[in-house]
Amino acid sequence: MSNLLFLLQQMLFFSMPLLVVAIGGLFSEKSGVVNIALEGLMIFGAFTGILFLYLTDGMINGQVALILAMVVAMAGGIGLSLLHAYASVSMKANQAISGAALNILAPALAVFIAKELTPSELIPFKNRFYIESVPILSKIPILGPILFERAYITTYAAILIFIVSLFVITKTRFGLRLRASGESPQALDVAGVNVSRVRYISIILSGAFAGLGGVIFFIPTSVEFSANVSGYGFLAIAVLVFSKWDIKRIIFTSLFFGIMQTIASAYSGLGFLSNIHFIPSEFYKMIPYIATLIILTLANSESTAPDALGEPYDVSKR
Repeated sequence: MSNLLFLLQQMLFFSMPLLVVAIGGLFSEKSGVVNIALEGLMIFGAFTGILFLYLTDGMINGQVALILAMVVAMAGGIGLSLLHAYASVSMKANQAISGAALNILAPALAVFIAKELTPSELIPFKNRFYIESVPILSKIPILGPILFERAYITTYAAILIFIVSLFVITKTRFGLRLRASGESPQALDVAGVNVSRVRYISIILSGAFAGLGGVIFFIPTSVEFSANVSGYGFLAIAVLVFSKWDIKRIIFTSLFFGIMQTIASAYSGLGFLSNIHFIPSEFYKMIPYIATLIILTLANSESTAPDALGEPYDVSKR
Protein backbone atom coordinates (compact mmCIF):
# COMPACT_ATOMS: atom_id res chain seq x y z
CA MET A 1 0.00 0.00 0.00
CA SER A 2 2.86 2.39 0.82
CA ASN A 3 4.38 1.78 -2.62
CA LEU A 4 1.06 2.61 -4.27
CA LEU A 5 0.65 5.83 -2.28
CA PHE A 6 4.22 6.81 -3.12
CA LEU A 7 3.60 6.13 -6.82
CA LEU A 8 0.39 8.18 -6.88
CA GLN A 9 1.90 11.12 -4.98
CA GLN A 10 4.94 11.21 -7.24
CA MET A 11 2.64 10.91 -10.24
CA LEU A 12 1.04 14.22 -9.27
CA PHE A 13 4.43 15.94 -9.16
CA PHE A 14 5.14 14.82 -12.72
CA SER A 15 1.60 15.14 -14.10
CA MET A 16 0.77 18.67 -12.97
CA PRO A 17 3.38 20.48 -15.10
CA LEU A 18 2.27 18.43 -18.11
CA LEU A 19 -1.34 19.35 -17.42
CA VAL A 20 -0.66 23.09 -17.13
CA VAL A 21 1.67 23.28 -20.14
CA ALA A 22 -0.66 21.18 -22.31
CA ILE A 23 -3.54 23.51 -21.42
CA GLY A 24 -1.29 26.41 -22.42
CA GLY A 25 -0.65 24.73 -25.76
CA LEU A 26 -4.37 24.10 -26.12
CA PHE A 27 -5.23 27.80 -25.84
CA SER A 28 -2.76 28.69 -28.57
CA GLU A 29 -3.67 25.88 -30.95
CA LYS A 30 -7.41 26.20 -30.44
CA SER A 31 -7.00 29.74 -31.75
CA GLY A 32 -5.21 28.43 -34.84
CA VAL A 33 -1.59 29.13 -33.88
CA VAL A 34 0.84 26.21 -33.67
CA ASN A 35 2.95 26.48 -30.53
CA ILE A 36 5.92 24.13 -30.43
CA ALA A 37 7.72 26.68 -28.24
CA LEU A 38 6.29 25.15 -25.06
CA GLU A 39 9.68 23.72 -24.12
CA GLY A 40 11.37 27.11 -24.39
CA LEU A 41 8.54 28.88 -22.59
CA MET A 42 8.77 26.36 -19.74
CA ILE A 43 12.50 26.91 -19.43
CA PHE A 44 12.26 30.68 -19.46
CA GLY A 45 9.33 30.73 -17.04
CA ALA A 46 11.18 28.45 -14.65
CA PHE A 47 14.28 30.61 -14.99
CA THR A 48 12.51 33.85 -14.11
CA GLY A 49 10.58 32.28 -11.23
CA ILE A 50 13.58 30.54 -9.66
CA LEU A 51 15.81 33.56 -10.22
CA PHE A 52 13.23 35.54 -8.23
CA LEU A 53 13.47 33.00 -5.40
CA TYR A 54 17.28 33.21 -5.51
CA LEU A 55 17.40 37.01 -5.45
CA THR A 56 14.80 37.37 -2.70
CA ASP A 57 16.08 34.56 -0.48
CA GLY A 58 15.85 35.73 3.14
CA MET A 59 13.61 38.67 2.27
CA ILE A 60 10.44 36.74 1.37
CA ASN A 61 9.79 33.29 2.75
CA GLY A 62 7.17 30.57 2.83
CA GLN A 63 4.25 30.12 0.51
CA VAL A 64 4.16 33.86 -0.29
CA ALA A 65 7.58 33.54 -1.95
CA LEU A 66 6.39 30.59 -4.02
CA ILE A 67 3.19 32.34 -5.09
CA LEU A 68 5.16 35.41 -6.17
CA ALA A 69 7.65 33.19 -8.01
CA MET A 70 4.74 31.58 -9.87
CA VAL A 71 3.45 35.02 -10.88
CA VAL A 72 6.94 36.04 -12.05
CA ALA A 73 7.25 32.79 -14.02
CA MET A 74 3.96 33.52 -15.77
CA ALA A 75 5.22 37.02 -16.61
CA GLY A 76 8.42 35.52 -18.02
CA GLY A 77 6.44 33.12 -20.18
CA ILE A 78 4.22 35.95 -21.39
CA GLY A 79 7.22 38.10 -22.30
CA LEU A 80 8.73 35.38 -24.47
CA SER A 81 5.39 34.34 -25.97
CA LEU A 82 4.84 37.88 -27.23
CA LEU A 83 7.72 37.30 -29.63
CA HIS A 84 5.91 34.26 -30.99
CA ALA A 85 2.64 36.21 -31.20
CA TYR A 86 4.28 39.07 -33.08
CA ALA A 87 6.03 36.75 -35.53
CA SER A 88 3.12 34.38 -36.18
CA VAL A 89 0.13 36.76 -35.99
CA SER A 90 1.40 40.23 -36.91
CA MET A 91 4.15 39.22 -39.34
CA LYS A 92 2.37 36.09 -40.66
CA ALA A 93 5.61 34.12 -40.25
CA ASN A 94 5.85 30.34 -40.29
CA GLN A 95 4.57 29.34 -36.86
CA ALA A 96 6.66 26.19 -36.53
CA ILE A 97 9.88 28.07 -37.30
CA SER A 98 8.97 30.83 -34.85
CA GLY A 99 8.35 28.26 -32.10
CA ALA A 100 11.57 26.40 -32.87
CA ALA A 101 13.51 29.66 -32.68
CA LEU A 102 12.13 30.31 -29.20
CA ASN A 103 13.13 26.82 -28.11
CA ILE A 104 16.70 27.70 -29.08
CA LEU A 105 16.60 31.24 -27.69
CA ALA A 106 15.08 30.49 -24.27
CA PRO A 107 17.77 28.22 -22.74
CA ALA A 108 20.58 30.30 -24.23
CA LEU A 109 19.09 33.51 -22.84
CA ALA A 110 18.45 31.89 -19.46
CA VAL A 111 22.02 30.62 -19.18
CA PHE A 112 23.48 33.96 -20.27
CA ILE A 113 21.48 35.99 -17.75
CA ALA A 114 22.07 33.42 -15.00
CA LYS A 115 25.84 33.64 -15.48
CA GLU A 116 25.66 37.43 -15.24
CA LEU A 117 23.56 37.50 -12.05
CA THR A 118 24.62 34.32 -10.24
CA PRO A 119 27.88 32.33 -9.78
CA SER A 120 26.89 29.85 -12.53
CA GLU A 121 24.02 28.90 -14.81
CA LEU A 122 22.77 26.52 -12.12
CA ILE A 123 20.55 28.65 -9.90
CA PRO A 124 20.03 27.03 -6.48
CA PHE A 125 16.93 27.48 -4.37
CA LYS A 126 15.89 26.14 -0.98
CA ASN A 127 12.95 23.79 -1.15
CA ARG A 128 10.96 25.01 1.84
CA PHE A 129 7.63 24.98 0.12
CA TYR A 130 6.10 21.59 0.79
CA ILE A 131 3.13 21.42 3.12
CA GLU A 132 3.64 18.70 5.69
CA SER A 133 -0.05 18.14 6.26
CA VAL A 134 -3.28 20.01 5.51
CA PRO A 135 -5.50 19.96 8.61
CA ILE A 136 -8.67 17.84 8.34
CA LEU A 137 -8.24 17.19 4.59
CA SER A 138 -5.19 14.98 5.18
CA LYS A 139 -7.42 12.61 7.18
CA ILE A 140 -9.57 11.75 4.14
CA PRO A 141 -9.06 8.06 3.30
CA ILE A 142 -6.78 7.43 0.29
CA LEU A 143 -7.06 10.98 -1.14
CA GLY A 144 -5.76 12.57 2.05
CA PRO A 145 -2.24 11.07 1.98
CA ILE A 146 -1.98 11.60 -1.79
CA LEU A 147 -3.21 15.19 -2.11
CA PHE A 148 -2.80 16.72 1.33
CA GLU A 149 0.39 15.31 2.86
CA ARG A 150 3.84 16.60 1.85
CA ALA A 151 2.02 18.53 -0.85
CA TYR A 152 2.81 21.68 -2.81
CA ILE A 153 0.47 24.53 -3.66
CA THR A 154 1.68 24.13 -7.24
CA THR A 155 -0.49 20.98 -7.40
CA TYR A 156 -3.56 22.88 -6.28
CA ALA A 157 -2.76 25.72 -8.70
CA ALA A 158 -2.62 23.23 -11.59
CA ILE A 159 -5.98 21.69 -10.65
CA LEU A 160 -7.53 25.15 -10.35
CA ILE A 161 -6.17 26.15 -13.77
CA PHE A 162 -7.72 23.04 -15.30
CA ILE A 163 -11.14 23.79 -13.79
CA VAL A 164 -11.11 27.46 -14.78
CA SER A 165 -9.81 26.69 -18.30
CA LEU A 166 -12.47 24.03 -18.80
CA PHE A 167 -15.14 26.59 -17.92
CA VAL A 168 -13.59 29.34 -20.07
CA ILE A 169 -13.19 27.18 -23.18
CA THR A 170 -16.58 25.45 -23.03
CA LYS A 171 -18.91 27.96 -21.37
CA THR A 172 -17.82 31.53 -22.15
CA ARG A 173 -18.01 33.92 -25.09
CA PHE A 174 -14.23 34.06 -25.26
CA GLY A 175 -14.11 30.26 -25.46
CA LEU A 176 -16.53 30.33 -28.40
CA ARG A 177 -14.40 32.96 -30.15
CA LEU A 178 -11.27 30.98 -29.38
CA ARG A 179 -12.66 27.87 -31.05
CA ALA A 180 -13.99 29.88 -34.00
CA SER A 181 -10.56 31.47 -34.50
CA GLY A 182 -9.05 28.04 -34.99
CA GLU A 183 -11.87 26.52 -37.01
CA SER A 184 -13.07 29.39 -39.20
CA PRO A 185 -11.32 32.73 -38.67
CA GLN A 186 -13.10 34.17 -41.72
CA ALA A 187 -16.50 33.62 -40.08
CA LEU A 188 -15.23 35.16 -36.85
CA ASP A 189 -13.97 38.20 -38.73
CA VAL A 190 -17.27 38.60 -40.58
CA ALA A 191 -19.02 38.55 -37.20
CA GLY A 192 -17.01 41.64 -36.26
CA VAL A 193 -14.47 40.02 -33.94
CA ASN A 194 -10.79 40.88 -34.28
CA VAL A 195 -9.10 37.54 -35.06
CA SER A 196 -5.62 38.87 -34.32
CA ARG A 197 -6.69 40.03 -30.88
CA VAL A 198 -8.17 36.63 -30.03
CA ARG A 199 -4.98 34.92 -31.18
CA TYR A 200 -2.75 37.34 -29.26
CA ILE A 201 -4.72 36.73 -26.05
CA SER A 202 -4.56 32.98 -26.62
CA ILE A 203 -0.79 32.99 -27.16
CA ILE A 204 -0.32 35.16 -24.07
CA LEU A 205 -2.32 32.66 -22.00
CA SER A 206 -0.27 29.88 -23.54
CA GLY A 207 2.95 31.60 -22.50
CA ALA A 208 1.67 32.28 -18.99
CA PHE A 209 0.68 28.66 -18.40
CA ALA A 210 3.84 27.25 -19.98
CA GLY A 211 5.99 29.57 -17.86
CA LEU A 212 4.07 28.55 -14.74
CA GLY A 213 4.50 24.91 -15.77
CA GLY A 214 8.25 25.42 -15.64
CA VAL A 215 8.12 26.39 -11.95
CA ILE A 216 5.64 23.59 -11.21
CA PHE A 217 8.14 21.18 -12.81
CA PHE A 218 11.17 22.28 -10.76
CA ILE A 219 9.78 23.05 -7.30
CA PRO A 220 8.75 19.53 -6.17
CA THR A 221 11.56 17.64 -7.91
CA SER A 222 14.75 19.73 -7.71
CA VAL A 223 16.76 22.26 -5.75
CA GLU A 224 18.32 24.13 -8.67
CA PHE A 225 17.45 25.50 -12.08
CA SER A 226 19.45 23.88 -14.88
CA ALA A 227 17.92 25.26 -18.13
CA ASN A 228 16.59 21.80 -18.89
CA VAL A 229 13.04 20.52 -18.42
CA SER A 230 13.72 17.01 -19.71
CA GLY A 231 11.65 17.42 -22.84
CA TYR A 232 8.49 18.17 -20.90
CA GLY A 233 7.41 20.84 -23.37
CA PHE A 234 7.47 18.27 -26.16
CA LEU A 235 5.74 15.70 -23.96
CA ALA A 236 3.02 18.32 -23.37
CA ILE A 237 2.57 18.57 -27.14
CA ALA A 238 2.19 14.77 -27.25
CA VAL A 239 -0.41 15.01 -24.48
CA LEU A 240 -2.27 17.64 -26.50
CA VAL A 241 -2.25 15.60 -29.71
CA PHE A 242 -3.21 12.34 -28.01
CA SER A 243 -6.04 14.16 -26.21
CA LYS A 244 -7.28 15.33 -29.65
CA TRP A 245 -7.24 18.96 -28.51
CA ASP A 246 -9.99 18.15 -25.99
CA ILE A 247 -9.42 19.73 -22.58
CA LYS A 248 -11.54 17.08 -20.85
CA ARG A 249 -9.15 14.38 -22.05
CA ILE A 250 -5.99 16.30 -21.25
CA ILE A 251 -6.14 15.65 -17.51
CA PHE A 252 -6.36 11.86 -17.99
CA THR A 253 -3.59 11.83 -20.58
CA SER A 254 -1.40 13.96 -18.30
CA LEU A 255 -1.92 11.50 -15.44
CA PHE A 256 -0.97 8.60 -17.70
CA PHE A 257 2.23 10.27 -18.85
CA GLY A 258 2.86 11.28 -15.25
CA ILE A 259 2.82 7.62 -14.21
CA MET A 260 5.28 6.79 -16.99
CA GLN A 261 7.57 9.61 -15.89
CA THR A 262 7.29 8.54 -12.25
CA ILE A 263 8.43 5.04 -13.13
CA ALA A 264 11.33 6.51 -15.10
CA SER A 265 12.49 8.88 -12.35
CA ALA A 266 11.51 7.21 -9.08
CA TYR A 267 11.67 3.49 -9.86
CA SER A 268 14.33 2.99 -7.16
CA GLY A 269 11.74 4.00 -4.57
CA LEU A 270 9.30 1.36 -5.80
CA GLY A 271 10.28 -1.92 -4.17
CA PHE A 272 8.74 -4.16 -6.81
CA LEU A 273 10.82 -2.46 -9.53
CA SER A 274 14.06 -1.78 -7.65
CA ASN A 275 14.31 -5.52 -6.87
CA ILE A 276 14.45 -6.40 -10.57
CA HIS A 277 18.19 -6.26 -11.03
CA PHE A 278 18.50 -7.52 -14.60
CA ILE A 279 16.75 -4.45 -16.08
CA PRO A 280 19.20 -1.54 -16.55
CA SER A 281 18.26 1.89 -15.21
CA GLU A 282 18.46 3.35 -18.73
CA PHE A 283 15.43 1.26 -19.69
CA TYR A 284 13.26 2.95 -17.08
CA LYS A 285 14.39 6.38 -18.24
CA MET A 286 13.26 5.57 -21.78
CA ILE A 287 9.74 4.52 -20.74
CA PRO A 288 7.95 7.92 -21.16
CA TYR A 289 9.35 8.40 -24.64
CA ILE A 290 8.70 4.82 -25.73
CA ALA A 291 5.14 5.19 -24.46
CA THR A 292 4.79 8.44 -26.41
CA LEU A 293 5.87 6.80 -29.68
CA ILE A 294 3.62 3.77 -29.17
CA ILE A 295 0.56 5.80 -28.21
CA LEU A 296 0.89 8.28 -31.06
CA THR A 297 1.44 5.40 -33.49
CA LEU A 298 -1.65 3.55 -32.32
CA ALA A 299 -3.81 6.66 -32.05
CA ASN A 300 -6.51 7.25 -34.64
CA SER A 301 -4.85 8.83 -37.67
CA GLU A 302 -7.92 10.97 -38.40
CA SER A 303 -6.99 14.57 -37.69
CA THR A 304 -8.97 16.32 -34.98
CA ALA A 305 -6.87 19.47 -34.97
CA PRO A 306 -8.58 22.83 -35.58
CA ASP A 307 -9.14 23.30 -39.31
CA ALA A 308 -7.18 26.55 -39.53
CA LEU A 309 -4.31 25.43 -37.29
CA GLY A 310 -1.02 26.78 -38.59
CA GLU A 311 -2.61 29.09 -41.17
CA PRO A 312 -1.95 32.83 -40.74
CA TYR A 313 -5.08 34.91 -41.21
CA ASP A 314 -4.89 37.88 -43.52
CA VAL A 315 -7.84 40.28 -43.27
CA SER A 316 -7.09 41.73 -46.70
CA LYS A 317 -7.79 38.32 -48.29
CA ARG A 318 -11.17 37.92 -46.66
